[in-house]
Amino acid sequence: MTLDYSYRVGLGMDSHRLEAGRPCRLGGVLFEDCPVGPVGHSDGDAVIHALCDALLGAAGLDDLGTLFPDTDPQWKDVSSDTFLKETVSLLEKEDWWIVNCDIVVVCDEPKISPQRQEIRKFLSEILVISSELVNIKGKTTESADTGRVEVTAIVQLKH
Repeated sequence: MTLDYSYRVGLGMDSHRLEAGRPCRLGGVLFEDCPVGPVGHSDGDAVIHALCDALLGAAGLDDLGTLFPDTDPQWKDVSSDTFLKETVSLLEKEDWWIVNCDIVVVCDEPKISPQRQEIRKFLSEILVISSELVNIKGKTTESADTGRVEVTAIVQLKH
């Protein structure tokens, strides 16, 4: 029996502590009225970080921290869409195509649903796929853990 490796699945996870007074950008979208924002070497966009790791993992490439280490000053405060664009470029060079992605964001603030469509549109434009193929869901901790944002992303690629 010959195995077909033309499809692959990747899983990515990321979390960031939230701090008062910081800008809150998730999935490339600024949540202007959010009183807290992620702390990170870059902009702390855990949605994009998890998505990049899922894409890179599915393609068998290095992870986000290896490609864009937080010890490198060039990545300090950089917008995470830079990481996603570079990830997509790496996939294209390896002849991988994104089939779809599904993302779960767990945090008490900000609420994801009001900006859900905007996030889908932003990500789909960088991924060069229809926004129908980018799904994002927001979940809360019911106030059990209000100090961070956790994101899990899963993707399917075709070679």
